[in-house]
Amino acid sequence: MANTADFKNGLCIIYNNDLFTIVEFQHVKPGKGGAFVRTKLKNLKTGKVIDNTFNSGVKIDLANIERRSYQFLYKDDMGYNFMHNETFEQISIPENMIEIPGLLKEGIQIYIAFDANTETPLTCELPPFIELKVTYTEHGLKGDTASSTALKKATLETGLEIKVPLFINAGETIKVDTRNLSYSERVRK
Repeated sequence: MANTADFKNGLCIIYNNDLFTIVEFQHVKPGKGGAFVRTKLKNLKTGKVIDNTFNSGVKIDLANIERRSYQFLYKDDMGYNFMHNETFEQISIPENMIEIPGLLKEGIQIYIAFDANTETPLTCELPPFIELKVTYTEHGLKGDTASSTALKKATLETGLEIKVPLFINAGETIKVDTRNLSYSERVRK
């Protein structure tokens, strides 16, 4: 058991007999009346995000969630296949559990959250940045810019398309921010 003072982003709770993770929260102390906590909760089974308000000090049940490190192996008609880094146990995850499956490339390390009571996989968490090779992009020409932040489309080795700065060319490796699917920096080797 915990209460609203224990809230933090990423905390997994049991609410309405379902598993939720706290995406965002804000403690509010109005001038009149009691304090409360405004939250955004993400359902770990459906992925749906809901807004909810808890009165300050309310008791909540914590979910027993375990995060385990896995390596992405391959995709087949059963789903995305991962291998546990220590036990070498393999598991198949359906595509809807992965936020941006187009970022997965062979060998990448991810975390899978499991309900420790039922050993059910709940979510697949990508690292914040992934290094991917640009396989195709148009050439950017000097003078094509109306501002200093001119972007062009680039196709990555996984087939995903993102916007990159004009100076990025095919064959280069870039870092992609998985949280907002944007270019972060060029990787120098």
